[in-house]
Amino acid sequence: MSVAAVLTAAGSGSRLGHSLPKALVPLGGQSLVAHAARNLLAARAAGDDRVRVLVVTAPAFHLDAIARELDGLDGPDGPDGEIVLLVVAGGATRQASVAAGLAALAADPRASDVDVVLVHDAARPLAPPSLVARVIEAVRDGHPAVVPGLPVTDTIKRVAPHRGVTVEPVLETVPRGELRAVQTPQGFALELLLRAHTHGADDAHDEALAASDDAGLVERLGETVWVVAGDERAAKITTARDLAVAALPTEDE
Repeated sequence: MSVAAVLTAAGSGSRLGHSLPKALVPLGGQSLVAHAARNLLAARAAGDDRVRVLVVTAPAFHLDAIARELDGLDGPDGPDGEIVLLVVAGGATRQASVAAGLAALAADPRASDVDVVLVHDAARPLAPPSLVARVIEAVRDGHPAVVPGLPVTDTIKRVAPHRGVTVEPVLETVPRGELRAVQTPQGFALELLLRAHTHGADDAHDEALAASDDAGLVERLGETVWVVAGDERAAKITTARDLAVAALPTEDE
């Protein structure tokens, strides 16, 4: 049995101030999607479990450009290793894009032995291989839905939002010891993830109804989602400031 990853890369780069799709925006000489893909493929979980099938969901008019960015990726055994790489058009929402990736995975006979699927965002390009491995291992250890998360350090208050009103009443202060800021990659038993997407398919193309992450779809089934330790390097890049912070050297450098 083997591991596949669906890498969502269909978002725009408008909030980054780029005309390019977000996945093609450069960071340190490589595009965001190339960083994310290389980190996924570099992960080595216990028992040498690794990503062997990579499905990338891309903007429909940029499939060739995304494919060129990923040309020459090393497989699981180094430069001579073989991976299955599929680049497919994403959908109107993140949920729809993941569903398109799962459909491509199911249709490819080279992925017939996949039983674990990671879902990752190109907007988190620096999520390290150690985090990827940790998620894979947790799924293999019998937890069919796993997300990485970081403890929340800010005080969080729940409010009663009112459209057009800038001053909102606080309903409660949420105990932050119970909160985790969730990241990707998220890992799932393939059967469970397919079932969750089938159950939520009617909402996939409506941004107001679609799930913001795949774990949310699993929760709608009433299934348990488990959390493993996240990593600060897996921060999401949304704005130009995020991109500038991601380009800063780390302590390891």
